[in-house]
Amino acid sequence: MRSAVVLGVAVTVLAAGCSSAAPEPRPAPTAGGPTRTAPSTTPSTTPSAPGRVRAVAENAKRGTTAWRMDSRRIAGPMELAGFADHVSVRSGQPFRLFVTSAAGAFTVRAFRIGWYGGTGARLVWTSPAVPGRAQPAPVVRRSDHLVSTTWKPTLTVPTTGWPAGAYLIMLTAASGKQKYVPITVRSDSTRGAVVIVNAVNTYEAYNEWGGYSLYNGPDKSLASRAQRVTFDRPYDGNGARTLVQSELPLIQLAERSGVRLAYLTSVDVATNPAALAGARGIVSPGHDEYWTVAMRDAVTKARDAGTNVAFLGANAVYWRVRYEPGPLGANRMLVGYKDAALDPLRNRPETTAKWRSRPDPRPENSLTGMLYECFPAVGRFIVHNPGFFLYAGTGATKGSTYPGLVATEVDRAYPIPGTPANLQVVAHSPVSCGPSVHTFSDAIYYTVPSGAGVVDVGTMNWVPSLRGPNSKHGLDERGVAFARKLTLNLIVAMAAGPLGRAHPAQADLNTLGASSSTSTGTGGSVG
Repeated sequence: MRSAVVLGVAVTVLAAGCSSAAPEPRPAPTAGGPTRTAPSTTPSTTPSAPGRVRAVAENAKRGTTAWRMDSRRIAGPMELAGFADHVSVRSGQPFRLFVTSAAGAFTVRAFRIGWYGGTGARLVWTSPAVPGRAQPAPVVRRSDHLVSTTWKPTLTVPTTGWPAGAYLIMLTAASGKQKYVPITVRSDSTRGAVVIVNAVNTYEAYNEWGGYSLYNGPDKSLASRAQRVTFDRPYDGNGARTLVQSELPLIQLAERSGVRLAYLTSVDVATNPAALAGARGIVSPGHDEYWTVAMRDAVTKARDAGTNVAFLGANAVYWRVRYEPGPLGANRMLVGYKDAALDPLRNRPETTAKWRSRPDPRPENSLTGMLYECFPAVGRFIVHNPGFFLYAGTGATKGSTYPGLVATEVDRAYPIPGTPANLQVVAHSPVSCGPSVHTFSDAIYYTVPSGAGVVDVGTMNWVPSLRGPNSKHGLDERGVAFARKLTLNLIVAMAAGPLGRAHPAQADLNTLGASSSTSTGTGGSVG
């Protein structure tokens, strides 16, 4: 073991023979693209408040585009990959990285996601060169297809001076191959802030590194899926697929808004009863499907105390899961049998099945306002109620149509038990889910006696649309501008206090007529 000083900060490298990495040169501008800004090689000596990020001051700092990863440089599953021993840490709390590298020595850079003048992130830390070594292949437990690792820690990363936020840790081998490791620097307090919750439960549920996820095994069949997954392994793909696709564009826009922000993960909300105390708003990002009982109870309690809630995706609060400890600590294992009959903890509130299913049915509409409807959805976002206050400045009128905003998975409002009585439908969009399924995607708003307001946009393609036009879905600049403006309106309004005090919801679900009560959709049978 030896220590090295990098950028004025000590880093412990749990291997021999490390040397300091040379500063990264300024890349040349690329034709037709933005000019890349060279990463800062000097750490901030006056960090933003670790608890609640003052977005204006933080995002005035120098950013970089060096966090972006070329898909051609993504390393293979055992070529270069790593994971952290925590899903979140407090500013100043070190964490360990466990890395396998068959690609030789590598460096580690930590990027905080934000606006930063449009660059998208800020470099906060760089390691020396770390000798690469191949770690053992993963082990699969036959009884539940749990994929586990027996890796040794590679290096310890300090977080001194790192402001709260979502981070991409980038591993770069001498060969040029790269991989991300996501981590959140969580806020000490959320009081007075809009809280962005990184949906790490969903990250892990979909993670197929080692061959198994809560969805399938190597043969891609449901029968072979895992019943437990662990945070003690790398994520598949680029290493941060769900964060990059379903959260990063939202985080960058929220940081651009200038409001006071705080950051937590699913695990933090579920395990810290005081985590949401005094928060102005809670933002559930684009894909937030897997919730524990404690997490749902915490968000419901915050709403009923006056905290606004926004669901900027679809299919949220669909599967009930629970945590178990792992070799590296508490809450490192995610349990999801997806069938009450298979779960040894039968007839308990924590039994892992759909939230709408027995033994303790609590359909998601009592919190999100809607039910998950179907996949794969294709449609256009159509404005139903142009007087909705969050449409201000968008230019929307009744019937305004935005192709490409409704896609992938969608939610729909139903006049059934659990749906808030004052539910207001602000968009009602016909969608197709396959050749024979025709239904609707809704966007809704409701308020509760505390004054809190709840918004659900009802489409999983909302956050990806914040990134920019997408020809695959027919999303153009007009649709992007609409989604960005509405999202900024929402974040700023949530930061001001309970939405319902100035904008009580006006019930109108029943005014949709027969189209709101008849459907050939799946009613959430896919998820």
